[in-house]
Amino acid sequence: MEIAGYIAAVLIGLSLGLIGGGGSILTVPVLVYLMHIHPVLATTYSLFVVGSCSLVGGTKAYFKGFVDFYTVLYFGISCMVSVFLVRHYLVPEIPDQISTIGHTVLTKDIFLMLLFAVLMLMAALSMIRGNGKKEEEPVRNNTRTVRLILQGTFVGIVTGLLGAGGGFLIVPALVLLSRLPMKTAIGSSLTIIAISTLFGFFSTLSHYTINWLQLLIFTAIAVLGIFIGSSLSDKIPGSALKKGFGWFVMAIGIFILVKEIFFA
Repeated sequence: MEIAGYIAAVLIGLSLGLIGGGGSILTVPVLVYLMHIHPVLATTYSLFVVGSCSLVGGTKAYFKGFVDFYTVLYFGISCMVSVFLVRHYLVPEIPDQISTIGHTVLTKDIFLMLLFAVLMLMAALSMIRGNGKKEEEPVRNNTRTVRLILQGTFVGIVTGLLGAGGGFLIVPALVLLSRLPMKTAIGSSLTIIAISTLFGFFSTLSHYTINWLQLLIFTAIAVLGIFIGSSLSDKIPGSALKKGFGWFVMAIGIFILVKEIFFA
């Protein structure tokens, strides 16, 4: 099973390199079910794996001209601040049992996952349908700065509530709201993810005992996957990546809905 986990590590990097997201959703289940790592520790390992892969992918995207640091600065900082505030002050205040409908109990975990799934489906539909407009690099002005801060804050609030999201929320926000070309959105997303996840990992490092050999081998294999994904993305048009990302997000959203409604 551990060998299968290392093989799956390639898919984690492939997902990040190809569509700028999917790392966190794939990494934790692989670490828990295939590598037999405790769930809490797996979330910490995931931060390092996804962060390292995103750093490599973001660096490659930068040299290709696919990172908008103006977006990274304003979107990324506002996103990180709101995630911190929501995780520390809002989430603890949400009751574990929100309501009871007949014999069905709506818990905090189920509510948050259902919210996550609905948002993913809405983003997926928008990505698949598109707006019919040609992609253009947005102009840098005060109005755009305010929009980036508001968008980053919103994504940070949602990400903080759900404890997940990453590229699944950042890429659609940058494409649909900030009007970034898909490949620039992917590169910028990877850079934002790298900063936030590595910050999260090293800020909590003292709380855990890390098996560095296992973690570094797993990460190195995942990095190999991101090189493969980045190479494939160079050969695929941005419009096709956009639709493919949409279908991928939709599949995950439907899976979460079915799981939480029928198997929770």
